[in-house]
Order: sequence, then C-alpha cells, then structure tokens
Amino acid sequence: MYSNMYSNIVVGTDGSETAKAAVGRVFALARLDGANVHVVHAFKLPTANVSVGALGDPVVPASVVNAADAVLADAAADDDGVSVKTYVVSGAPADALIQIAEQVDADVIAVGSKRMQSVHRLIGSVPNSMTHNTPSDVLIVKTA
Repeated sequence: MYSNMYSNIVVGTDGSETAKAAVGRVFALARLDGANVHVVHAFKLPTANVSVGALGDPVVPASVVNAADAVLADAAADDDGVSVKTYVVSGAPADALIQIAEQVDADVIAVGSKRMQSVHRLIGSVPNSMTHNTPSDVLIVKTA
C-alpha cells in the first residue's frame, strides 16, 4: 500500500520566476502526497532608518509588510486545493526556512536552484546553506 512520503513541505519564495517554479513543483508534489505546504518569504530590514517599538523590537515598515504579503498571495494563488499556510520572516532566507521547517516539523524543504552557478557556489547560496544546516530533507528544484 502506498504511504505518503511527505506531510509538511516548506518552500521559500522571493516572488521571482525561479521561486514561482519551485513553488509550482511543490504544489504538484503536495497534491500527490496530500501534504501541507508552508510558503515562506524572508526579508531583511534596512539597517538605516529602522525605528524601534515599545518593546525594543524593530518596527517593520508597512511597505515591507505589504510587499511580503503580495509575494505570498501570488505564490498561494495557484494552490489548486492544496493546504497552504504562509509566513513572513525577518532574516536571511536559509535561516527563515529552517526556522519554519523546525516549527512545523517539515519532512522536506524545497528551494529553487537560483544562484547555484558561478561564484555563488563558492560564496554561498540558499540551497547550499540548506543542505548543510537543515534537519529535513532538501529538494532543490531545477529552475535555471
């Protein structure tokens, strides 16, 4: 009897065409396995002109929140019946993906192959960081 391979899949998106390809592949995989998809958008706050809230935490500008929400809404628009949750996380993309993967007990984290060529292989990329630092399987979707 067939047993589902994945229950929770985490995928990152920055709204680029390569990220959209990775998200699309994850939705197809989730439909086959009946998995939940957790779509993550990470951002870094600009170091200049960051205001601080009452608790000492940085205040995220509305423009950053609105842009992140738009990226996630676009990514989740083609879910075709897949259970999707979205997350906006402040920080480096690899760290954000690992954080959410640990939070949802992900079976696999999917990333696109963007920036895995040339000098980026040497200085690092999100897929490279994922393969070395994640507690889950890593699926690198060929997007280039």
